[in-house]
Amino acid sequence: MTMLFWLALSTLILTTLAALDLCIGNRSVRALRDVSPVPVPASPRVSIIVAARNEQRNIRAALQSLLDLAYTDYELIVVNDRSEDTTGSILDDMARIHTRLQIIHVADLPAGWLGKNHALWIGSQQATGELLLFTDADIIMEPTVVSRAVTFLDRNGLAHLAATPSMRMPNALLGMFGAAFLVIFSLFARPWKARDPTSRCHIGIGAFNLVRSAAYRQVGGHETIRLRPDDDLKLGKIIKQSGFSQEAVYAPEFLAVEWYASLREVITGLEKNAFSGADYNVLLVLAGVLCQMLCSIWPFLAVLLVSGVPRSLYLVTVLLILLTVADAARFHLSRPWYAVGYPLMSLLFVYILVRTMLLNVIQGGIHWRGTFYSLQELKSNRV
Repeated sequence: MTMLFWLALSTLILTTLAALDLCIGNRSVRALRDVSPVPVPASPRVSIIVAARNEQRNIRAALQSLLDLAYTDYELIVVNDRSEDTTGSILDDMARIHTRLQIIHVADLPAGWLGKNHALWIGSQQATGELLLFTDADIIMEPTVVSRAVTFLDRNGLAHLAATPSMRMPNALLGMFGAAFLVIFSLFARPWKARDPTSRCHIGIGAFNLVRSAAYRQVGGHETIRLRPDDDLKLGKIIKQSGFSQEAVYAPEFLAVEWYASLREVITGLEKNAFSGADYNVLLVLAGVLCQMLCSIWPFLAVLLVSGVPRSLYLVTVLLILLTVADAARFHLSRPWYAVGYPLMSLLFVYILVRTMLLNVIQGGIHWRGTFYSLQELKSNRV
């Protein structure tokens, strides 16, 4: 047997194992649509905390959806993190009309903090709720989502609940990237294992992180992860590591986000956390790139370039990849046919990983939202 045969066979086996993990895992994640929208009696107070910086494009619609929530006892705290556009004036205008809306303007960023993490920390210090809901400034919420989430959290005795949004993409190309990213992220984070106390897997989603205030303060909140660009995921990690229970749920019918508006935004937007997700480990990034190239890109090329039995094995691998991506898409209200773009989007993801790693190494850090953070400084906040 040739080396090409064994490579093709190994790729098929690895793809099959990954497909089984993803398909079975996706089906084990519960959904908020199965939870009653009626609030439970004596529902706990919820403090919704939003960090906003230069969000003039989406923030009015996003905050209006939060103000229209069908949940009685909640407060809405928005922290304007040094915005340079009209975000601040939009917030002030809305606060004059809606008394529930509390605005905090941050003029300076203290040393040793990422802006978003600092803003969420400031907001949490003002919060009075038994539950804290951290969400992004561009998330559109359906009115019953908080009621459903609080009910789910209480009934399952959770300290932390993360919910997945749907992604509103302006064109098919970006939709394909979103579908590919969800598959890659799911295989990396394995969110279905977050509820298993014996597993090291954890979860956190910037669109919807609902946390018990007592648990948040016990783990040190965002101060513990003050320099983590992947703050949402790392918040879930410190909560899980401290022995608190957590779970991820599907909520694409109730949460929506315009993730990125262009490919340029995708590439620059992932600069902040593509390297941090690998804990700034160059070898780990290179291993991930190699794995992605061999398992997600090379099989599609091999169908065209090789012959005989290896080609047949690669053809089966390609069909399995496409079916798996299409199957995963439906759990996030994405279009199954976006799977056809998976190899191209995988190549784009590899480019983003390599580019981000090189930027960090060559520059000695990253520029993010008007501030430079040295790699040494970022590495110091290991979680």
